[in-house]
Amino acid sequence: MSRRVALVGAGPGDPGLITLRGFELMCSADVVVADFLIDERLKQHIPRHVRIVDVGKRPGRNSMSQDAINAELVRLAQTHNLVVRLKGGDPFLFGRGGEEVDALLRAGISVEVVPGVSSALAGPAFAGIPVTHRGLADGFLVITGHRHADAPLDYDWRSLVGSGLTIVILMGVAHRKFIAQSLIEAGMDPATPVAAIESVAWLEERSIRTTLAGVADVALSSPAVMVVGRTAGLELPWKRSTTLAGFKIQLLRPFDPSDELALRLRDRGALVVQAPAIEVQDPSDGGAALRSAIAAIQEYDWLIFTSKNAVERVVKECHDLRSLAHVKIACIGTGTQAALGRHRIGCDLMPPDFVGESLVESFPPGQGRVLLPRARVGRDVVPHGIRAKGWSVDVVEAYQVDIGTPRITLDQARMMDLVIFTAASTVDAYRQQYPGVMPKYAVAIGSVTASRLRSAGVESVHMAREFSVDGILELVENLHASIETS
Repeated sequence: MSRRVALVGAGPGDPGLITLRGFELMCSADVVVADFLIDERLKQHIPRHVRIVDVGKRPGRNSMSQDAINAELVRLAQTHNLVVRLKGGDPFLFGRGGEEVDALLRAGISVEVVPGVSSALAGPAFAGIPVTHRGLADGFLVITGHRHADAPLDYDWRSLVGSGLTIVILMGVAHRKFIAQSLIEAGMDPATPVAAIESVAWLEERSIRTTLAGVADVALSSPAVMVVGRTAGLELPWKRSTTLAGFKIQLLRPFDPSDELALRLRDRGALVVQAPAIEVQDPSDGGAALRSAIAAIQEYDWLIFTSKNAVERVVKECHDLRSLAHVKIACIGTGTQAALGRHRIGCDLMPPDFVGESLVESFPPGQGRVLLPRARVGRDVVPHGIRAKGWSVDVVEAYQVDIGTPRITLDQARMMDLVIFTAASTVDAYRQQYPGVMPKYAVAIGSVTASRLRSAGVESVHMAREFSVDGILELVENLHASIETS
């Protein structure tokens, strides 16, 4: 297989903005060389075995020079089949992608370039600004507001003004006063609308409306996209047309790109951050106990699943699902039931409330054997309660959970409007990940989780009437509506 480097435009933040080809390459890479402006929400999709090399340039910190980055790409390409250079926005729009391609080609390395969505277009679009609009602007220009080595911004300002086109400025926050003065001196009306969009498609995204005369006096932070022209006076608030528009929700359960709750929340306009409080790890014995139990599955009458993680571990060890034909299956929660369904496995018993106490209450008395594969550490309500009904219960470690690495900063955690806690363990982990941060609103899956939140001092704790995706969606939408009207 020939060695190659792919320059992939990651888009400006939201992982949904990367192209399909870019995503395919990122997920099949041997190593990913990432910019600073690559959102953690996108990095979560990179397989765990893939090495990530950070070459991002950060303001005020020593960073790799472009020549050093070029050399690193060449070096990595010589020892890996596929190196993905993951760049914010588009590789060839002020991203120095051309310099990297040139260096790679001169070194005899095959290159693929995957264009990306630029903040020059995404920023205005998210702010409800079309960069072209019939009767207002027949085209647009993209210019940089900061040149290499602080070279002067010696544009032909009169030509820019005379074009009548929308002007999109990247990296221009620091020089916005000079840019505005230059445009006004070249004949542009000081009252010309200006929009600035900070941190496009990130959690911190913010839009500011002003005029050319006033842009120097408004507080702006980098990175920001500035839009100058008549279209900047438009505001097509498409984001506010959804029921959860702009609602920032943190989901704490282990990351799953196909998580139904996360997907349906996004469909309603919520900004969902899948920042797991816990991470699922292999069992401490390497799976020996679980393999032994599955090998003897004929000896069991019931198989109980309390999480979808246990389902996946059991299915992985069960090489022929026909061996489960005689076993009755109980599970807690629609998520667990859905995991069984993905493997064409039915469920004989699911309690009305998705907690261990309800399962014990619903479970029939008997004298046979029950297998309970679960996390290494868990509540003993289910095994103790079922044993009290006459059954012999074998609790087997199927996986273990550790506190996850924080995916967002403390400041970002404070920005979240709502945090969804899926188990009592996520409450404890959250407090360790984000010390001193108190959720504004919390949704608890189960009474045990709700009790743990209240004991931790969280004041606004809410529980769905039904612990299902539909039940949580209904609760979140009602809660959002009440906040909006309060």
